[in-house]
Amino acid sequence: MQLLPAIDLRGGQCVRLRQGDYAQETVFGADPAEMALKWVQQGAERLHLVDLDGAKAGHPINIEAIRRIVAAAGIPCQLGGGIRDAAAIRLMLEEVGIDRVIVGTQALKQPEWFRQMVQDFPGQLCLGLDARDSFVATEGWLDVSKVSALELAKKYADLDLAAVIYTNIANDGMMQGVDRGTIDDMLQLANLGLPVIASGGVTTLADVRTLANESRTQPKLIAAIIGRALYEGTIQLPEALQVVRDAR
Repeated sequence: MQLLPAIDLRGGQCVRLRQGDYAQETVFGADPAEMALKWVQQGAERLHLVDLDGAKAGHPINIEAIRRIVAAAGIPCQLGGGIRDAAAIRLMLEEVGIDRVIVGTQALKQPEWFRQMVQDFPGQLCLGLDARDSFVATEGWLDVSKVSALELAKKYADLDLAAVIYTNIANDGMMQGVDRGTIDDMLQLANLGLPVIASGGVTTLADVRTLANESRTQPKLIAAIIGRALYEGTIQLPEALQVVRDAR
């Protein structure tokens, strides 16, 4: 199981939100590329980037900051936020150097378009499933649909997706740990044969250990994203990476 440090971008800075609420923002660094390098030096093998301005605007905004991160990091970077048309996908994959892009809103709203994009970019698109009470949220988490995350994932289980990134919004940025219900949701997705990345709520080494142990019995649980816990110091990345190694 990989551990992916998260870098959330807003106004060119590295920030974190609570439960995706733009009014509950903490700035953790003015230089995201420097932050990326820090995580690489501590052992990260992949980074998870989010363009928060892009998620709200519906198209990429923090493009230059993302370019600098990719150049500085020298490891694969995945990106979500505002990826809602083919032009944004091409920009990130072919020009900026992002390894794989995450599509959430449009996968729900334009399923045929999303299916075509996965076929055009096999193994380079992730399905972003942001859920509240297991139902999919879209538009930068501003709307909650009546479609369950599992129901949406089933539509795409036959495609060559890079991963499904499952976020429980209720847990994200709240430093309250990963609850059993969220883990069960992720295991149901993994049981469809989809590679799953856990996101939201990873707060302590115990959370990392729990997910690493689950991934041992369900190898389709391929990674976990860690955000606020790294920035507030409740998890040290080298220690977390050791926990994952020990669980193997």
